[in-house]
Amino acid sequence: MTDLMEPAVGETAPVQKKAWSSREFGVGFVVKLFLMALVNALGIFILLAAWREGSWAVFGAMLVILLALDWVYFSRRHTLPAKYIAPGVVFLLVFQVFVILYTAYISFTNYGDGHNLDKEQAIASILSQNEKRVEGSAAYPLTVVYRGEELGFAIVDNGTVKVGTATQALEPAPGATLAGTRVTAVPGYTIATQQQVFSNQAAVTSLRVPFSANAADGSIRTQNGTTGYLYTSVFVYNAAVGTMTDTASGTVYTANDRGQFVSADGKSLATGWRVAVGFENFTKAVTDEQYAGPFFRVLAWNLAFALLSVLTTFLLGLFLAIVMNEEKVRGRKIYRTLLLLPYALPGFLSALIWSGLLNTKFGFINQVILGGAEIPWLDDPWLARLSVLGVNLWLGFPYMFLVATGALQALPADIKEAAKVDGAGPVRTWLSVTGPLVLITTAPLLIASFAFNFNNFTLIYMLTKGGPRFGDTSAPIGATDLLITMVYSISGVDGSAPKNYGLASALSIVIFVLVAVIAGLGFRQTRKLEEVL
Repeated sequence: MTDLMEPAVGETAPVQKKAWSSREFGVGFVVKLFLMALVNALGIFILLAAWREGSWAVFGAMLVILLALDWVYFSRRHTLPAKYIAPGVVFLLVFQVFVILYTAYISFTNYGDGHNLDKEQAIASILSQNEKRVEGSAAYPLTVVYRGEELGFAIVDNGTVKVGTATQALEPAPGATLAGTRVTAVPGYTIATQQQVFSNQAAVTSLRVPFSANAADGSIRTQNGTTGYLYTSVFVYNAAVGTMTDTASGTVYTANDRGQFVSADGKSLATGWRVAVGFENFTKAVTDEQYAGPFFRVLAWNLAFALLSVLTTFLLGLFLAIVMNEEKVRGRKIYRTLLLLPYALPGFLSALIWSGLLNTKFGFINQVILGGAEIPWLDDPWLARLSVLGVNLWLGFPYMFLVATGALQALPADIKEAAKVDGAGPVRTWLSVTGPLVLITTAPLLIASFAFNFNNFTLIYMLTKGGPRFGDTSAPIGATDLLITMVYSISGVDGSAPKNYGLASALSIVIFVLVAVIAGLGFRQTRKLEEVL
């Protein structure tokens, strides 16, 4: 008897649509729904912030990421691996690809001191920074208010209460109450107490609230938090011809393609704006007298430091690993633990300790070990470089010791036995068999170590801060500077020089390309070694 559920001969079985099973709505689904709700909430917050700021690139990228994540995690067409890969791809795009692309963008601009803003912001900044009190203007009874964390002013203008903030011009406040000339309440705002005004005195006195939507009408400012005065700028901007005129002196400043207002006699206003400068930042590093010489010296030292650091730490770590791998050595576990102590301490802390130990006048090495000598370990260029390599050897050999130990212990025991049978001695066995196999295993880690040491910012900054400084340039660059610390100094973040983010970004791209090329060549040679063996 034919089963009623089976199709007759010659008929096609009906397509069964996949239904949601009860398992799919279990605890795992609830957890996934909760986590994706958090992700979407964060994404929507970023979308709203980007919309408010007019950052359309960020808005578009965030929208695509949100839609892609929801599709991956809620669509039944995707396999489990895709759900595991998606977070990593997102983090890669946000923290690696975006950073590289944005750095590349900045490298083609003049972004830095005097050029931090766009043109509209720069014009507004020039007008606001050069305001003077209007002589004979009225004194407005003023009350400090705040909305959320934003400060504002409420003034009484001919009996009408007007309120505004730095980003919102003064406008009438319906429903506001007065007690004489003092504002007691403003809908949507909170009246600041006298104590709050005193505690935020710097912010109150520096606050400027536009008097109206027309920037030419000036702004209200206060010196005591109770009385406001009208201030107008001594500069007048003519958008039609792109000029800024100083009404006090009559000097006319014209906008140029370098992001500045310049007068006929060559004087420029301090505040400028960002503009594209092409490859100027890249060529500046190799053609400008201030940077060209130091740049190539730093590059040569950087390459030498990275290579010598890898070589010395690996050789010492490998030697200790070979010794500790011998079964005849007693107390191997204790020795291995002691050898790992330098690796257990944070690198920045160890570098600071060594900076004190190597101090010329008060360091432990000079005063105790060398009996009061005054050897300038960190003040002489070559001694400083030697000291950096020595400290890095102390910090780096435990890692190489671990790597080499793992590689040696992973080798099959019968390899050495086979070499002995063939008549090879210990040296020949190491050179022809053990050594090459260890090198194949550790080569990728050596390349990674080279990349790390090429950008070993922590060691240089904590130990020498790049010093001693070169005497033939005004740039803040020294004998132990790596390219990464040179970039940090040139950027001006540490206050050692005017900020120049454009040039710093260009050098960062150069570092990225150098490390990528060297790492690529290294991996290529590693593959060749594997093919030979």
